Amino acid sequence: MSIQPVNVIPMVIESGARGERAFDIYSLLLRERIVMLGMPINDQIANVVIAQLLYLEREDPDKDISLYIHCPGGIVSAGLAIYDTMQLIRPDVSTICVGLAASMGTILLCAGAKGKRYALPNCTIHLHQAIGGAQGYASDVEIAAREIVRVQEVLRNILVKHTGQPMEKISHDTDRDFYLDPEQAVDYGLVDDVLGKPAGETAKTGEAAAAGSKPAKKRTGADK
Repeated sequence: MSIQPVNVIPMVIESGARGERAFDIYSLLLRERIVMLGMPINDQIANVVIAQLLYLEREDPDKDISLYIHCPGGIVSAGLAIYDTMQLIRPDVSTICVGLAASMGTILLCAGAKGKRYALPNCTIHLHQAIGGAQGYASDVEIAAREIVRVQEVLRNILVKHTGQPMEKISHDTDRDFYLDPEQAVDYGLVDDVLGKPAGETAKTGEAAAAGSKPAKKRTGADK
């Protein structure tokens, strides 16, 4: 007998003057200006994330937004739609890698506001080439190949912009699978700090991570 996985979204009950109200956990986090990206990026996921970012900008254009990323990558055009929205809106977007950020997930991680990009101690960060395929007439394959090269240049320019690394290094490192641990990601410029919870202190999330009170930090290596 096999047990099929069940997609269960926890509900949270809040009591107030008007009685009890039930929220799914993601709606409750959204109230705290926390957006979760925890699955491969496709058009539907991109639309949901973009809608949340635009809503939070409307609610308060001066308060930071926290984007938690546990993402293996996905469709490049969908990821770039999220990226462009992050750069467009007025609030700073603080990015936090939990578990894994790969491919487009890493692009979004490094695209957070400078000084507000974080990784948890045991996460993995991964870069690689843009992937595509084509079949049919030779002319169509050639057109598709040119488009893949163009998209690859777009992604590499984004990495150059947000990491400060030279194009030659970015091109070399993204030519094949390239894995980094959190400390290496700090040195590379993909994130700014590694988060931890020092003894006797309580780690914070959400607005505390993005506003004046940042989460407790565990930093290794020389401070930038």
